[in-house]
Amino acid sequence: MIEISEAAQGYLRELLSKQDEEGVGIRVFVSQPGTPHAETCIAYCRPGEEQDGDVSVEFEGFRAWFEGRSQKYLEDAVVDYAEDRLGGQLTIKAPNARVPQVGPDAPLEDRINYVLYNEVNPGLAAHGGKVTLVEITDDMVAVLQFGGGCQGCAAVDITLKNGVESTLLDQVPELTGIRDATDHTVTEHAYYT
Repeated sequence: MIEISEAAQGYLRELLSKQDEEGVGIRVFVSQPGTPHAETCIAYCRPGEEQDGDVSVEFEGFRAWFEGRSQKYLEDAVVDYAEDRLGGQLTIKAPNARVPQVGPDAPLEDRINYVLYNEVNPGLAAHGGKVTLVEITDDMVAVLQFGGGCQGCAAVDITLKNGVESTLLDQVPELTGIRDATDHTVTEHAYYT
């Protein structure tokens, strides 16, 4: 699940030793998991503050609780500590916090979002654009919303057909089509007008 380096464990042990209560550990979780606003967090966890579904792991000198629902978002995460001139810094790298790795058995919405966030949006970001999933219709059409430089862009039809649609239909074969729900009359941030 998550790796806590020896340096980070030492730093956390030192912080926890300064607590005025016995048995204080840490709790690791992802706030707003699976979204572009996801943040991986480490907080003090006093006895009794752990939650149902949390996974407990004993480290040398302290206990860590990992939020159960955050587990797939914490895959391949690394917590590290590096000393510098000002003391040091604890860092958390969680590559799956915003979009976890998904397999073929993952829910359809997760697989679509994975393709959008990892393959489509990085290309659109070069023009200040992005695309998000609004819904999946009963007839398996993904309804998308363009934003940023893509909203009102004169080339959005080309982007939709040649880029987004071909990528999604290739990688998510259950989909029968793609539909754009964006109001393209708003052109103030459009990349091409």
